[in-house]
Amino acid sequence: MELIGLLSDGFLVAFEPLNLGLIVLGVVVGLFVGAMPGLGSVNGVAILLPMTFLVPPASAIMFLAALYYGAMYGGAISSITLGIPGASTAVATTFDGRPLAMSGEADKALIAAALASFAGGTISIVLFTLFAPPLASVALDFGDPEIFALMILAFATFVGLSGDDIAKTVFSICIGMVMSAIGFDIISGEPRLVLFDLIGFQSKINFLVLAIGIYGIGEMMWTIEVSRGETMMSKVTVSVERVMGNLKIIWGTWKAWFMGSVLGFFVGILPAAGATPGSLMAYGVAKMTSREPHKFGKGAVEGVVAPEAANNAASTGSMLPMLTLGIPGSPTTAVLLGGMVIWGLQPGPRLFVTETDFVWGLIASLYAANLFAVIINIAFIPLFLWFLRTPFTILAPLIFVLSMVGGFASTERMFDVWLMLILGVGGYLMRKLDYPVAPAVLAIVLGPIAEPALRQSLLISSGDVMVFFNRPISGPIMIIALILLFMPAFQVAWRRIRGKKPMAG
Repeated sequence: MELIGLLSDGFLVAFEPLNLGLIVLGVVVGLFVGAMPGLGSVNGVAILLPMTFLVPPASAIMFLAALYYGAMYGGAISSITLGIPGASTAVATTFDGRPLAMSGEADKALIAAALASFAGGTISIVLFTLFAPPLASVALDFGDPEIFALMILAFATFVGLSGDDIAKTVFSICIGMVMSAIGFDIISGEPRLVLFDLIGFQSKINFLVLAIGIYGIGEMMWTIEVSRGETMMSKVTVSVERVMGNLKIIWGTWKAWFMGSVLGFFVGILPAAGATPGSLMAYGVAKMTSREPHKFGKGAVEGVVAPEAANNAASTGSMLPMLTLGIPGSPTTAVLLGGMVIWGLQPGPRLFVTETDFVWGLIASLYAANLFAVIINIAFIPLFLWFLRTPFTILAPLIFVLSMVGGFASTERMFDVWLMLILGVGGYLMRKLDYPVAPAVLAIVLGPIAEPALRQSLLISSGDVMVFFNRPISGPIMIIALILLFMPAFQVAWRRIRGKKPMAG
């Protein structure tokens, strides 16, 4: 009852006219920021942080939190309509969202993304409301061995998939791991894999540059080849019957979005993770548990709802360690944390006692932001579909310009623009040769998280690999990961044994 009372007081704070107006404004701005390639929630929150000094601190954090939420919704828009992920958190949505749009089912993909985001946001906020303090202590139990085991589990969900060419999948992961290792060594500080002695390779490859290159430029080249000079227009129609049919299909994917919501929330509360690994892991698990895994990458609705539910749930989850422990769970919450300190708020366990109105007002504002985000997103879907009816001869140069601007805006280096073009050609060739791109992207995201966790774990244990197996949390995760990793080999061996029996008889 005390919880309900505190939450009710929080809604009274969140529904004050100024706060409600800022929440709606934050959602709208966030949708725009999330949909623009190269901007993303981190840049959006950082750019607008000074503007919030015009309003009280509680109103300011509600505005930025709503912007964060809106950006999570917005990232799916450009991923589906243009094939360019608006932010790294929406990369997994591109895998199946873009094929759906190309086959004339963009309305289904956009509605699925919006509703899954709403479901992920709602489930994560409920978990946040009920279990904030105990979950914060769980996050503290995750040391380097646990984080490394979790990363291996994420890799295993991609390697252990049935239906894909395992050798090509492993090759794709290796390519991604090599690219993630470019830059300075985190322990010795020595430069490594500085290709052709170019200074640009002394820093790590920016993930957004890579994602825009592979999916934006690569997708554009692929579509030009497929169209062979013919004028292509996405054939999208909207009718009540079609919307009802789409809703029925989306409801049938409830296992995928529910799994994505829970997985995304728990990955989000880990300080080293965030929404991008959460969404990629949710995509991998959804494909692994699907009855039709062969449809993934070709327009599976489950491939849209799982990552979208996960990235929204992770955005809420990442606020949990920020508020309860003062540890940001993602780059965006790191900026939010800086803003809270500037406003005189001290995050930590005492915050729930000393700043009750602020904490519960913020939690209530997350419910409101989630509701407004789904309403505004669905209201704008006809506009997005109208945009998709533009002939590809007009869309292609637009995608190219947006990719260039997005790639440059993320790092402000011309080197990255040229690198993005090269990566685009690489992505196009991988698709032409039927190599899966998703495992490479997963490796580039998870590699920089897994490597320091592995090396620090081995330093702590003096090189003993059993440190990953004899701890209560990392041990079970590692065993599950290894089972999934070797499952394809077990399946091949089992088929051969079953195939030999009749011959012997």
